[in-house]
Amino acid sequence: MTSASALPRDAQARLEELARLRRVRDRIDREHAQPLSVEALAAGEHMSAGHLSRRFKAAFGESPYSYLMTRRVERAMALLRRGESVTDACFAVGFGSLGTFSTRFSELVGMSPTAYRERVRDAPQDLPTLVIKHATRPVRNREAPPPLRA
Repeated sequence: MTSASALPRDAQARLEELARLRRVRDRIDREHAQPLSVEALAAGEHMSAGHLSRRFKAAFGESPYSYLMTRRVERAMALLRRGESVTDACFAVGFGSLGTFSTRFSELVGMSPTAYRERVRDAPQDLPTLVIKHATRPVRNREAPPPLRA
């Protein structure tokens, strides 16, 4: 195995940048319910917000803000599956308003939080949680199916 000091300078710099980006992603995962901004995340790694956004998107396929919204919605989905109210789920995962929560949730999931809660309440409960989580994982809005019409 090659030591980091034996790598070319540009390869070493790239590895260090990826480590910084992983720390940002890990912080979002840990602190998703806290008020987080791209500026605060960037400052924690001594980067500008614009540079962090560009490099994060290049590394992970979405901006830090989109990643944060996806994690929040994913965790809200878990709370709704457990029977939490929409309001409780909204504030537990870090959203400041029900309107923003409902909009982001609908963009990623393809239905409102209330419709999702009703749908999972009526679903069979004999599937393992891991299977349910994987099958219902939120996706960016360009991939989400259109909302169901009543």
